[in-house]
Amino acid sequence: MRASLAPMLPAFLLVAAAPAPDTVEQAIASAGPGTRIGLVVVDEDGRELVAIRPDERFVPASNTKIFTTAAAFATLETTAPDASGGASVALEGEDVVLAGHGDARLSSAPDCVTDCLANLARAVAARTRTVRDVVGDDTAFPDERWPAGMSWNNMTGRYGTAISALTLDDNVASVTVSASRAGTRASVAGDGYYRIDNRVTTVAAGRTDLSIERTPGSDTLRVTGTLPSASAPVVLAFGLDDPAHRAAWRFAALLRAAGVRVTGRVRARHRALTRTDDPVQRGDGFVFHPSEAAPLARLMPPPLAEDINFTNKHSQNLHAELLLRRVSASGGSGSVADGRAAVQAVLTRAGVPRWRYDFADGSGMSTYNRVTPHAVVQVLRWTRAQPWGAAWRDTLPVAGVDGTLQHRFVGTPLAGKLFAKTGTLNAASAISGFMMAASGRTLTFSAIANDMPADASATTALDHALLAVAAAY
Repeated sequence: MRASLAPMLPAFLLVAAAPAPDTVEQAIASAGPGTRIGLVVVDEDGRELVAIRPDERFVPASNTKIFTTAAAFATLETTAPDASGGASVALEGEDVVLAGHGDARLSSAPDCVTDCLANLARAVAARTRTVRDVVGDDTAFPDERWPAGMSWNNMTGRYGTAISALTLDDNVASVTVSASRAGTRASVAGDGYYRIDNRVTTVAAGRTDLSIERTPGSDTLRVTGTLPSASAPVVLAFGLDDPAHRAAWRFAALLRAAGVRVTGRVRARHRALTRTDDPVQRGDGFVFHPSEAAPLARLMPPPLAEDINFTNKHSQNLHAELLLRRVSASGGSGSVADGRAAVQAVLTRAGVPRWRYDFADGSGMSTYNRVTPHAVVQVLRWTRAQPWGAAWRDTLPVAGVDGTLQHRFVGTPLAGKLFAKTGTLNAASAISGFMMAASGRTLTFSAIANDMPADASATTALDHALLAVAAAY
């Protein structure tokens, strides 16, 4: 059972810290030379217990999601069904248009129960038995598919897939690699959306060693490596370049399955990053203004709070990026810049000085992001005083229990008593949240490590430091 956290008064001024216990310093030192670690821990009254590099700026990795998801709770409707986010379908002459509005959960899985693309296909089948083109429309947001400052090599991975207002199946596709006779090519099967360059060899024995590569913008997947002949099939997932086009392609298949004949082609419709009333660029070079055709049907996804819970528990990058754009769309264009402005407005309400942070994205994939441990702790304490604060805290992983903390702090005094967002990126590691100390007091903390040589892990050092803090206070 989750331990309850003691109430906190909305006091955000921090009192100077006493020197950190030797055990905390030793834990931090165990990260090795070159590693830079910032750690701030405060008690219920805002008194700093530990402050190591509290105002240095760090790459926060997925601790960025703390700010994005808190802004979503502060500005969006999170408890009612997601009326504004669901995908819709409309007829434009002979064409059928599948439009996205920022929902991250649309599914084409055969066992889909809620938020199902097949329901929109059935709505079209109930109106017509023939359509021409199938159009994937993601013009609800400008065409900004990747964050500034994200490493290009992440673009084709599932954790760096492109962002789109029309998102389907987490904007991820996959291939299945099956062993054959030793010394021959293995079998690599996809769903037909990408061409496959199969370079996988079946071996008599050894370990599975597979990789998948795709040059950004290419429609060819190169699958390489070795697979032992006795191995079970292996599924390799990868990210997409144009999620709206992929969604339209899947929708066309579901339309055919519903008895609708598709006579034209599959295409995508995007909005350039300009004024919201500018023409929209179509994939074939023509421009036009978005249609105002009434939708035949629109899906109603579950409450957004459920998606925020999934985003924080599993550190889901795509979902966090869509939340940033949705925060923006509530008062702006749906652009990343407007999303950053919306997050900044929330942090201003929380009293965080502007110099303590810079964000280029909503997920933490960007290496341009910077934040101080003081800023993280200040926001965490501010959430505790908000009407939605308890609900937001419940979205954080629990040590030794679930999410990205399921396998951390197991068998320690902090198991089930630490609730925190994790973060991992090249030469960056972070964990920030709340924990119950040995005294029974609730402590708020932020621990961030950067500049680990050779991208070594600092996770163990951070965990040991937090255990030392919990034991000392």
